[in-house]
Amino acid sequence: MPQVDVVDETFLAVPPPVVAAVFADPAAWRRFWPDLSLAVYADRGAEGLRWTVRGALVGTMEIWLEAVLDGTLVHYFLRADTPGPMPPRRLAAERTRRQLAAKRVALRLKAVLEAGRAPGVAPEPA
Repeated sequence: MPQVDVVDETFLAVPPPVVAAVFADPAAWRRFWPDLSLAVYADRGAEGLRWTVRGALVGTMEIWLEAVLDGTLVHYFLRADTPGPMPPRRLAAERTRRQLAAKRVALRLKAVLEAGRAPGVAPEPA
C-alpha cells in the first residue's frame, strides 16, 4: 500500500474536453504540483491523463474525467511513496497536505472554468 494515497472527486459544470485542455498543458502541471516531476504514460484525451511521479514523491497520479449530466466529474488519484524514510507524524502531515492541495486545484479550476455561468444554466458546449 502506498504511503500517500489521495482520492478526490469534484464536479465541474463544463464539458470534459474543456477540463482536459487544462490538464493537457505541461506548464499547468508545474503550477499544480510544483514539487513533482510528471511523465505521461497514458493520454486518454477527453477522459484524462495518467502520469508517473518523481521528485518529492515516487509513484503514479491520474486525472480521470467522467462526463456526468451537463459537466465533468474530475476524479483525482495520487498513489506514491516518499523517496526516503519519513517519521509517522510527518508522513500523516504530508498526506493531509496532498489531500488539501488536490481539493485546492479542483476548486480553483471550478472557479475559473465556471466563471460567468449563472447557477442553474447549462455550460457552453465544448
